[in-house]
Amino acid sequence: MAVAMVSCGSICGMCTSLKVIEKQPISGPGFFNGSLSVNPFHKLYITPKRLALSRSTIIPKASAATAVEDGSSQETAVPTPKVIIDLDSDPDATVVEVTFGDRLGALLDTMNALKNLGLNVVKANVCLDSSGKHNTFAITKASTGRKVDDPELLEAIRLTIINNMMEYHPESSSRLAMGEAFGAFQPYQKIDVDIATHIHVYEDGPERSLLCVETTDRPGLIVDLVKIITDININVESGEFDTEGLLAKAKFHVSYKGKALIKPLQQVLANSLRYFLRRPTTEDASF
Repeated sequence: MAVAMVSCGSICGMCTSLKVIEKQPISGPGFFNGSLSVNPFHKLYITPKRLALSRSTIIPKASAATAVEDGSSQETAVPTPKVIIDLDSDPDATVVEVTFGDRLGALLDTMNALKNLGLNVVKANVCLDSSGKHNTFAITKASTGRKVDDPELLEAIRLTIINNMMEYHPESSSRLAMGEAFGAFQPYQKIDVDIATHIHVYEDGPERSLLCVETTDRPGLIVDLVKIITDININVESGEFDTEGLLAKAKFHVSYKGKALIKPLQQVLANSLRYFLRRPTTEDASF
């Protein structure tokens, strides 16, 4: 499924809440079943610009009971925020699930922010269970009516939702890696990227393999992962990207020339991802 890449400039035009800088234009045939030719050392940076709100909007502030500042026993009172972007479960739409205990409201502003990205929310559902309130959206591109599988647009969706969550629930920034960049509170814990990074490749039939990546979260991570994978001519067919507090967990169905990855190629892929993820600030001049 070849999908034309959305340039960084188009994201800036669509997303009023986020500003992308220092990103080189992308060339190449697309995200799935194609290569992504971007300099891996150019990152997607997000500046702490808030979502535009109407004058009548009232933003609830964090109370002393929920504002985590020093990593003390208060941190247990703040649930772990989760944002799941799923490209597998629905053939016609990208499914996004947002959970933050029982604190999330109707998320009307979040849906409006997604519409500002040129997207349609075709279906929404709220489910409450023991882990909290799960808000699920089925999203398509307004221009085509098809699911979103462009990595830069997926990253813009993820950051828009996280930014909106921190706007209305400032205490969530203490549980998110993004809180260090533009949250009201610093993350309650710093995670060593070397320790947190885990990469595994599993068999998933004769025509594809399942790549599982877990690492510390940061802006631009979806784009970076796809860039590293496609740089070694491995196709990303579909997947799921989860933001769980300070961590990011990705599952990608990958293939090489229509076949599952052989063991040597699995090792090359794992080594490439591990190298870049553990050294996110490495520059060409350092070699």
